[in-house]
Amino acid sequence: MIDLLPDLFDDYSDELSLFETQYYQYGGKRIFWGEINTVKCFEDNSKVRDILGTDGKGKVLVVDGGGSMNRALLGDLIAMNAVENGWEGIVIYGCVRDAGVLETMNIGVKALGANPIKTKKKGVGEVNSILSLDNIIIEPGMMLYSDRNGIAIAKTKLNLPSLL
Repeated sequence: MIDLLPDLFDDYSDELSLFETQYYQYGGKRIFWGEINTVKCFEDNSKVRDILGTDGKGKVLVVDGGGSMNRALLGDLIAMNAVENGWEGIVIYGCVRDAGVLETMNIGVKALGANPIKTKKKGVGEVNSILSLDNIIIEPGMMLYSDRNGIAIAKTKLNLPSLL
């Protein structure tokens, strides 16, 4: 399957919320979905690193980085850790780095942009908190669906098209 969201919106338009902000695709996996875990942090990816070091099978991490374009909240080393732990994808309201390497990895990664500067590690941030992005309330346990058409959130797991 090349596209997921058009079919999901055809069948579940009342159950999905679409992000208005356009995110760039960085990961090698172009279509991904999973149960949401969240991190809220600003220019410190300590909590991102910590959570992606845990079992991520069937999960997507949504990171509210405050939209900062000053530092990258994800790079190749943390992304490789996420791949090794089975994460389906990562969505960052902020930046990534090592963009060329990320696109070779079998994980979905979307972010606002890229920046080569790493974060300072202060150990600050909130894990599994409720986020508000694009006027969408995002709670841990909700579902995220992503492809080249965008990113959508649903309160519960949807039946995916049979072509997947």
